[in-house]
Amino acid sequence: MSHNDEVIHNPMSELTSLPLQRQIMEYLEHLEVERNLSRLTIRDYTLYLGRFATWCEGHGIKQMQQVNQETVKKYRLYLARFVTDQGENLSVRTQSYYIIALRAFLKWLTKVDVPVMAPEKIDLPKITPNQMTFITPDQVNVLMQMPDVSTIQGSRDRAMLELLFSTGLRVSELVSLDREQVNLQTQEFGVMGKGRRIRVVFISDVAVHWLDQYLRQRTDDWAPVFIRHAKGVDPTDEGEKMRLSTRSVQRKVERYRKMAHLPMKITPHSIRHSFATDLLRNGAGLRDVQEMLGHKNIATTQIYTHVTKPELKRVHEKFHSRG
Repeated sequence: MSHNDEVIHNPMSELTSLPLQRQIMEYLEHLEVERNLSRLTIRDYTLYLGRFATWCEGHGIKQMQQVNQETVKKYRLYLARFVTDQGENLSVRTQSYYIIALRAFLKWLTKVDVPVMAPEKIDLPKITPNQMTFITPDQVNVLMQMPDVSTIQGSRDRAMLELLFSTGLRVSELVSLDREQVNLQTQEFGVMGKGRRIRVVFISDVAVHWLDQYLRQRTDDWAPVFIRHAKGVDPTDEGEKMRLSTRSVQRKVERYRKMAHLPMKITPHSIRHSFATDLLRNGAGLRDVQEMLGHKNIATTQIYTHVTKPELKRVHEKFHSRG
């Protein structure tokens, strides 16, 4: 080669030569910088692909180029038999999240010309759709009475339940809230939901009352709206480590559901369902509810219509020839 010949730098050849952990790191950086995905999504992908990398390391697999269908079959068997620290198996739905992350990683590697197996060769597990659970307005009222508001923890939990029902927030959106976001004067604020779509949500008078009462009891100036109240707090942390987790909120909702003796299992998402059905039953338009829930597709919102029009059942009973 003469000194005038130009050396062409090929970043893809470098990616091909990287070890698996570095390949995953490059992909996660791609999701953060180029795809601009939320930190929660990146956190989940870090968990899913990190577990895959650890498993591969134990099986002598050092690069994604070594992964084939037999590898994936063994990994899926590992996921099916995996037991958590709580002694529970991963649900089929959770296992599917791991496989979706793996397929997305393979798809990106294929796009950047790393010679890996075709992602479409991996089938996703068949999942039974979640049954949509919602509670009636009377049951909502009973649930709201359960926290002991004489304690700061109970005051927090009442505010949390009221805010969930007032806004229809996803639990991940709820725990991500910072104080500067929430405007109690205008009773509305912006939230970034799935796909980094921003929407406006509205706070009811009742939710404003309980949220204001809880925040007035706080002696810290930390950013998170909802925090754990425990001893031995590090004041230099700025409260991020004290932020409530989605799992904590789920456990609290289930605890109050049991205290209220509600007959069905409910989750924070059930309260979101209840928010939507409450609006539609009282005459809200489907498009408006779609916007308030942050659904990308109107078809997702339409799942609520069959439970919000009891008059259709009465029409059927009255006029159907075999009624």
